[in-house]
Amino acid sequence: MWRDVWRDVWRDVWGDVVGTQPAPADGVVVASAAVALALVATPSAWRLTRHVVTIAHEGAHGVAALATGRSLSGIRLHSDTSGLTVSRGRPRGPGMVVTAAAGYVGPALLGLGAAYLLHRQHALAVLWLGVLLLALLLLQIRNFFGLWSVGVAAVALFAVTWWGSGMAQSIAAYVGTWFLLLAAPRPVLELQSLRRRGRARTSDADQLARLTRVPGVVWVGVFLGATLGCLVVGAAWLLGGVV
Repeated sequence: MWRDVWRDVWRDVWGDVVGTQPAPADGVVVASAAVALALVATPSAWRLTRHVVTIAHEGAHGVAALATGRSLSGIRLHSDTSGLTVSRGRPRGPGMVVTAAAGYVGPALLGLGAAYLLHRQHALAVLWLGVLLLALLLLQIRNFFGLWSVGVAAVALFAVTWWGSGMAQSIAAYVGTWFLLLAAPRPVLELQSLRRRGRARTSDADQLARLTRVPGVVWVGVFLGATLGCLVVGAAWLLGGVV
């Protein structure tokens, strides 16, 4: 009996992932962008929502480490919105460079992928992939706050995906995608501000400077260019029916 139940559930989920959903009205797309911008630009909101960026940042480090043949030891997320991803492998070389470079561009690339899926009218695919990525990330979390923050995000996203109305699901997908695209450049700017004050000597940019002998400020420029580029392309996809 349970096998039949799970087969039916899987059939429903897979139908959601590969199926298409009608795009929301243009006003909803613009309003979702405004909500996401407020979540990024409002200091009180940013103190909370920045945890989402940290989750994507550290997850990107983890994916890059595995993709380049490194062994992932675990991920920690902290209440001050910082995080740490530990991997084992060669201390230098292309694999380490890719792993270190992935963090700041990870949220933007994730947002860009989601924007493409929304452009193709796959809103539920965006939500289900988000649930899957958070579930996989939970397996690598090594501290309580990290488990709590990722777990809350996963449960909230699953609830909208499973029980939400079609409109609620579309709004969640669009707000989340806009948020990733709009939020990604801000930590890069914050990073450079800390670097100017000499408070980020172990940052990704400074680690990359030691690995490649390319100045850290150049890497900050690469991060900023990549995140802004994803924002421009992603916004064009999301606003395709508006502008």
